[in-house]
Amino acid sequence: MKVGIIGAGMIGGTLVRRLTSLGHDVAVANSRGPETLRALAAETGARAVSLHEAAQNREIVVVTIPERAVPDLPKDLFAGVPADVVVIDTGNYYPARDGAIPALDAGQVESVWVAEHLGRPVIKAFNHIYFKSLLEDGTPAGTPGRLALAVAGDPPQARGTVMHLVDELGFEPVDAGALADSWRQQPGTPAYLGRSDADTLKVALAAAEPSRFGDYRTSANDAVKAIFAKAKPETR
Repeated sequence: MKVGIIGAGMIGGTLVRRLTSLGHDVAVANSRGPETLRALAAETGARAVSLHEAAQNREIVVVTIPERAVPDLPKDLFAGVPADVVVIDTGNYYPARDGAIPALDAGQVESVWVAEHLGRPVIKAFNHIYFKSLLEDGTPAGTPGRLALAVAGDPPQARGTVMHLVDELGFEPVDAGALADSWRQQPGTPAYLGRSDADTLKVALAAAEPSRFGDYRTSANDAVKAIFAKAKPETR
């Protein structure tokens, strides 16, 4: 499968490593240019390309960047890209990192906001797992206690494509419904960062309470602020 990955941070770099190891044709880009990705390309066999090239001639495009960077993506990023190309959003909103985003602070679902900025439907996936677990903890289908990942978004066919990819990466895909429901896997919710099998993840998704939407974000943001506070100034 031809996959474009925009962003080469913890989740983006991990997906590059995992997908190339599975034999997929991966093109990777970031905001700083292909020359900054030469080491990752040499390590994995992925091609380091421009942002526009990462979205062209691909079957799946993964956008895996901080929320604050989404509005800075080229407005014509998906110009000429066929409508059936699946776009995955892995992002999470942390005001401590991203600064205030008024629409999200007012309660808009994160990936709905991302989809509006991209001008494309998106599938929410890979946002509620540690990168190290994504790198190391995949297991074959049928493995008892296999870790599960939620996949939410529209249309259902695109959701199915991403669920197949999740399975190939070694995780049990859980259909988490439409994009409007993806708030159930946002930071701070019961499903977030849990190491769950499919049944446990389904319970966690269902346990998320709309009335606690703001509380979930606050708890996750407080955790990020604590991490920043512990970091050495030169590493922030």
